[in-house]
Amino acid sequence: MLKAYKHDENHILCEIQPEKAEKGSWINCSNPDMDELLTLNRLTSIPIETLKMALDREERAHVQLEEGYIFVVVNTPVVLEKDAYDALPLGIFITPKFFVTVCLEENGVIERFLNESFLSFYTYKKTRFLFQILLKSASTFLYFLKHIYKQTEEVEDEIKKSLQNKELYRLLEFQKSLTYFNFALHSNQNVMERLMRLRRGHTPSLLKMYEEDEELLEDIIIENKQALEMVSIYTNILISTMESFSSIISNRLSQIMKFLTSVTILLAVPTVIYSLWGVNVPLPLQNSSLGFMVMVVSGIVITGLFALVLWWKDML
Repeated sequence: MLKAYKHDENHILCEIQPEKAEKGSWINCSNPDMDELLTLNRLTSIPIETLKMALDREERAHVQLEEGYIFVVVNTPVVLEKDAYDALPLGIFITPKFFVTVCLEENGVIERFLNESFLSFYTYKKTRFLFQILLKSASTFLYFLKHIYKQTEEVEDEIKKSLQNKELYRLLEFQKSLTYFNFALHSNQNVMERLMRLRRGHTPSLLKMYEEDEELLEDIIIENKQALEMVSIYTNILISTMESFSSIISNRLSQIMKFLTSVTILLAVPTVIYSLWGVNVPLPLQNSSLGFMVMVVSGIVITGLFALVLWWKDML
C-alpha cells in the first residue's frame, strides 16, 4: 500500500495522490508489491535494493548516509498474538523533497500519526518528524512493557490456584518478548547515539537540527534508556518468578505424591487383613455369627491406627 500525505496551509494533514506528491510531502509505504516499489523508486530515486532492505524483517537498526538521501532503520514494537510481542524494522528515508517511511506491514507507530489528531507533527519538518517517530516508538515500547508486567501479575494469581503448565508457557512467551525488546531497544539506542554524534559533528544538509530538535533527541535518548531499564528489571523479575513458581509446583507435586503414597498404605492395611481371612483353611471366628463384623471393625481400627501414625509423621 502506497499513500502520500501533506499538511496544507491550515496545518491539516491531507491525503494526496503519490504521483502528485510535492516537496514537503510524506510518502508511507507498507507491505508494498513490486509495482509500488517501482513507483516509489521513480518518485524518490531511492534504489530498489535499498527499499527492499527496509522490508527485511531481520534488518538491524542503523543510520546510513548516502548521496541524495539519508536512510534510517528503527525498531518498533508489534503484537504478534496474545502474550507474544516482537520488534519490526521501520525504514525511514529523508530526501531533498520527501519524507518516506517503508515497512513490511502496517506499523502501529505510523498508524498513530495518521489516526491521532493531537500529535503535533508536520510532514515538511523532516528532522523533527524523524525524532517524533523515534519518541513514539520508545513510548510504545514502554506501554507494552507495562502491559507485559500487568499480564505477568495476572499469571501469578492464576498459578497460585492452578497446577497447569499453560501459565508457565505464558511466562516463557513474556520472557521471549522481553528478549526481543531488549535487542530492539539497544539497536535503537545505537541509532540515537549516531544521530547525536552527527549533531556534534558535521550535520548533513538533509538532517538540519535546531535547538528544539536537539532537546527532543535528548528526551528520546532518556525515554529509550528508561525502556531499557524496565526491560532489565522486568526480565529479572520474570526469571525469579518462573524459578519460584517452578519450585512451588514441584513442591505441590511432592505433597500430592506423599499424600497418595499414604493413602495407598492405608488401603493396603485392610486389604492384607481381609486377604488373610479369605484363604481356604480353618480360621478363627469362621463359625461365629459375629465373625464378619469383628473382621470389618478390626480392619477399620487397625487402619485408623496406621492413619494416626501417618498423620503424626506428617504424611497426611
